[in-house]
Formats: sequence, C-alpha cells, structure tokens
Amino acid sequence: MTDTTRLRLDVSYDGGDFSGWAAQPTRRTVAGVLTEALGTLAGTDVPLGLTVAGRTDAGVHATGQVCHIELPTEVWERLRDSLLRRLAALMPPDARVRAVTPVPSTFDARFSATFRRYEYRVADTVSGPEPLRRHDTLGWVRPLDLGRLNEAAAGLVGLHDFAAFCKRKEHATTVRAITRLEWRREPDGVAVATVQADAFCQAMVRSLVGAMLTVGDGRRDPGWPAKLLTLRERSSEVTVAPAHGLTLVAVGYPDETEYARRADATRRLRA
Repeated sequence: MTDTTRLRLDVSYDGGDFSGWAAQPTRRTVAGVLTEALGTLAGTDVPLGLTVAGRTDAGVHATGQVCHIELPTEVWERLRDSLLRRLAALMPPDARVRAVTPVPSTFDARFSATFRRYEYRVADTVSGPEPLRRHDTLGWVRPLDLGRLNEAAAGLVGLHDFAAFCKRKEHATTVRAITRLEWRREPDGVAVATVQADAFCQAMVRSLVGAMLTVGDGRRDPGWPAKLLTLRERSSEVTVAPAHGLTLVAVGYPDETEYARRADATRRLRA
C-alpha cells in the first residue's frame, strides 16, 4: 500500500463564473479547476480523494473554504516547498489556494467541521452597490430596518427543522442548529448578515436571507420567518436571495485530538 499524506487546503474563490463547487463533466466548477491543477503537479493518475467542508452553489463565493486531499508521501515530499507557488501559477485568477497544511489522517474537511459561517451583503442605498463590490453585494431597492432584521433573525436561532427553507434531499435531514444569526451595518452602509450553523442544507442560507429581507423592508412581520419553522416542506412564500451576495467566510474545527470523534458524531447525526 502506498504511504500517503493528508493535506488541508484553504481555498478562496469568486463564484460568479463557476457552476458551484462540485465537479461536473460539462461545466466549470471550483473542484474541477482545483483537481486539474493538482493533477498537473501530482499526476492525473493519483487519486486525490478531494473532500470539501461545504459544497457551495453556483455563483456563491468563498474566502474561507476548506478541503482535504491525499497525496502519496513521496509526491508531497517532492512538492512540499513549491506546491503553493505552483498552484498559484496553474489556478485561474478567480480561485486561489491560500494555504496547504499537513494534517492527521483523522482530519475530515467535511465531517470534522464544527461550524460553517457565511456572510450575505446587501446594499439598500439609493445609489446601489459600489461598482467594485457589485459581484459580492446584492442591490436592494427598499430601505432595510436593521432592528426588524435582527428581530426576525433572533427567532431562527437554535436547533430547528428548517424544511421550509431547504431544498429537501431524499434520506437527508433538514434539522440544523443555527448558533449565530445577526445583521450589522458596515461603515459604507452595507447591511451584512452573518449566519453560522453546524451545517446547512441546500439553499438554506439564501432562503433565510430572502425571508428576512421582506421583514427588513416592512412587507412581513418580524415573527413571520420563525412561524415557517412549523412547516415540514419547502415554503413557496420564501424567495431565495440571489447567489452573488453570499460568501462562505469560515469553517471551524476542534483540536486535532478531537478530529475523529467529531467526524464519527457528525456521520451518525447525518445518518
């Protein structure tokens, strides 16, 4: 058996021109361009076992994405001092590997994670988003009340079944634990939602934001999003916010002595 080394990769990307993270045969994806670059360096016949913390949808960005790969140890030893620099030369300008770190074999980018944190940016100014931020900031034509947004957010924090806000997958749970959900104003006036949970189901964050925006601009009561938690299927009243305003900013992990325990616990929970 070939001796291998597990590597943690910290990745950033502008999701605008990607069809999401997951590799697709006929579409440009983040996993696709990353696998191609790694294959050029390690050999296309090397099975990488690429595993990501969270598969982002088409158009969603990341500044804090995490994934792991397995490289034959002899390949890693050969590339150790130059891998990051070589990846920078091979990767397209809208995707970067920011760090490469050897980790224990118990580390699992997906199942060892304790939380994922996203931010959603909304410019409700009359002039709209700044031109240099138009790719990561949604323009909203109605003024938003931060107090109403945070009142709506408070009702969604905790362990709930978020079926009303998710695209359900067969045999997958829609129960999630949101540990942080709050809105703030940046110095430039942009409203930013921070959403943190153990994990998210498909379209969940954008659906939560879409629901809260209708509260923030006065069209819905602040208690309305929380009332949807009683539903056991996706609500047709919830509009999914556009992808380009959303960025995965951080993924959390326990101490390395807890990687395996956390991964086992997460697998049991997801099953």
